[in-house]
Amino acid sequence: MKKTVLLSVLASSCLTFSTLALSEQAPFAIAIHGGAGTIEKAKFTPEKEKAYRAKLAEAVEAGYSVLEKGGESLDAITTAIKVLEQSPYFNAGRGAVYTYDGSHELDASIMDGRNRQAGAVAGVKHIESPIELARLVMDNSVHVMLSGQGAEEFAKEQGVELIENNIFDTKHRYEALLKAKQKLEKEQATSKNYQAAHKALPTSYKMGTVGAVALDKNGNLAAGTSTGGMTAKRFGRIGDAPVIGAGTFAENETCAVSATGHGEYFIRYSVASDICARVKYQNKTIEQAGDEVINQVLAPIGGTGGVIIVNAKGHISMPFNTSGMYRASKSNTQATFVGIFKNQ
Repeated sequence: MKKTVLLSVLASSCLTFSTLALSEQAPFAIAIHGGAGTIEKAKFTPEKEKAYRAKLAEAVEAGYSVLEKGGESLDAITTAIKVLEQSPYFNAGRGAVYTYDGSHELDASIMDGRNRQAGAVAGVKHIESPIELARLVMDNSVHVMLSGQGAEEFAKEQGVELIENNIFDTKHRYEALLKAKQKLEKEQATSKNYQAAHKALPTSYKMGTVGAVALDKNGNLAAGTSTGGMTAKRFGRIGDAPVIGAGTFAENETCAVSATGHGEYFIRYSVASDICARVKYQNKTIEQAGDEVINQVLAPIGGTGGVIIVNAKGHISMPFNTSGMYRASKSNTQATFVGIFKNQ
């Protein structure tokens, strides 16, 4: 009888210790996105949906693996974003959209929440992984943002191999360009106004980005974003993805944010930094701050898109105001989540 009681007490003590150890474990988490927009289930075959979900899961698991092993949040988000950059499914890297003249111009940025160090590149044409180059700008240059030819000269100095621009060519993106140009030329012939013609393009032509945010075991936050921009963009257009405070922001005391959507709105309203500012100065939760900016500030003025957010406690929020957003997340207290549509 005494032996049974002793075993019961020991079992209870072990369970209590195990629960306490789990609750005291340093939180770590990662969230990713692959773009937001007119993403409707009716337009997906079961095979297509399965393929997209698998790639999102692959990316978030790759980043989570870095965190689980004690790696830095910067390495985790870089790892996750590179998976998405290598996929033709998303508008970044291999899946980048076409500019008006039929080429590809890529943008990316990254930010370290420990010290607000940041790096960004814009309008690069011969870089396989823009997020990696943004990281090199942050780590090895005295600047925050480099663009075009200058960014590629820096890349060569850093030992990055330049590639042919046509490596980013894809059939479905080219077909989208032809449709966009046809509509633009028709509208311009009628209105004689480039701005009016561009506004007539469907929203789907104006968005598409990949990104990641993460918290590591040391309590450090990081955010990164990479994109091919908008279909049929002209004149060296740069969106929000490489703009610190608009498409990317991170600081340890508040949160890390990566955005996706119609970049012009995200730039004008400093979306990423605004969310963190509401957390910092108004004591809002990331859920409250994200909802306010995405659904109450942007939506009424036509700003479409979404964000992924993580805070210092490992809490994750992924609000968007479109019909869908490719997204995934995982933490030491939350199993892998993958979503595409409003109803997941």
